[in-house]
Amino acid sequence: MSTDIVTDDEFPSSEANKEQCVSVFAPASIGNVSVGFDVLGLAVKPIDGTLLGDVVTVENAAGLAAEDSLVVIGAFADKLPSNKEDNIVWSCLLLFNQALIKAKQSVSKVKLTLDKRMPVGSGLGSSACSVVAALVGLNMFYAKYKGFSFAEKTLLKMTGQMEAQISGSLHYDNVAPCYLGGLQLMVPDSEVINRVLPGFNDCYYVMAYPGIEVSTKAARDVLPTSYSRADLISYGQNLATFVDACHRQDKAQAFSVLTDVVAEPYRTNLLPKYQQAYDYLTAQGCLAVGISGSGPTLFCVCDSELQAQTFATWLEDNYLQTDLGFVHICQVDEAGAVEI
Repeated sequence: MSTDIVTDDEFPSSEANKEQCVSVFAPASIGNVSVGFDVLGLAVKPIDGTLLGDVVTVENAAGLAAEDSLVVIGAFADKLPSNKEDNIVWSCLLLFNQALIKAKQSVSKVKLTLDKRMPVGSGLGSSACSVVAALVGLNMFYAKYKGFSFAEKTLLKMTGQMEAQISGSLHYDNVAPCYLGGLQLMVPDSEVINRVLPGFNDCYYVMAYPGIEVSTKAARDVLPTSYSRADLISYGQNLATFVDACHRQDKAQAFSVLTDVVAEPYRTNLLPKYQQAYDYLTAQGCLAVGISGSGPTLFCVCDSELQAQTFATWLEDNYLQTDLGFVHICQVDEAGAVEI
């Protein structure tokens, strides 16, 4: 089996196969949302319609080649491994095929195309976007053209398994909102996994990616192995208060406790200019400021679009560090992964 990712020229598509084709977009997400380390996640989408996330296209490959294939395109394609066996989307295909065999379903030969729009190591759930777009795309492909699909819970567990393969630990705080949309709380129940929380859909989330990479592993390695009793009490109280405030739609209280006592104090030094930005935005009256996932993306929460635009301009001038950086004004993405 070839180990190279092929190009479109090496693997042409026929018109017949294009008729059996599914493209799925999976959106960016804010992991942790400050107050819920590894157990809280929020899907977001830019208000200008930009597709902030990854797209995976699944196409029937019968008769086109001797084996399945993977094509990688997009702005951040060059940041991924050149060997398809090292690409998480390829791992998703292998896992999905194994699940099909276990379910006594026939496996079809497919071509996968990953449009890598999300920067790697950005804190926006980049790996989750690829995983969710691939698995949901495969599930939709089989549902539409083969008459079989896995249940939502089964597919969610697959996304968690793939995310654990990347980060080294099982957590759903990026894959669950990326897949299902909205504000998701992970629960300690193997049968349920997640609960949807009522979010604050009238708020604006300014997402600022400075254009530098912070590996999830490095960001986790700086965390302590144990915490004080006071930190544990603070964490539990803040998360419980936030969840309660969400259900009561008490915006003021919800964002007043959006404080990270688990990770942010230890990760701030990994993020140049973060403390400066945090101090400025907080002083200017935004509802909350935090590190998205493990960083380096910063998010700040605003009451109005006008305020969000003002902060977005400031972040463009003061937080971005390379030409790869960007700022997007977002709102809650309720849809999650969708066919496009």
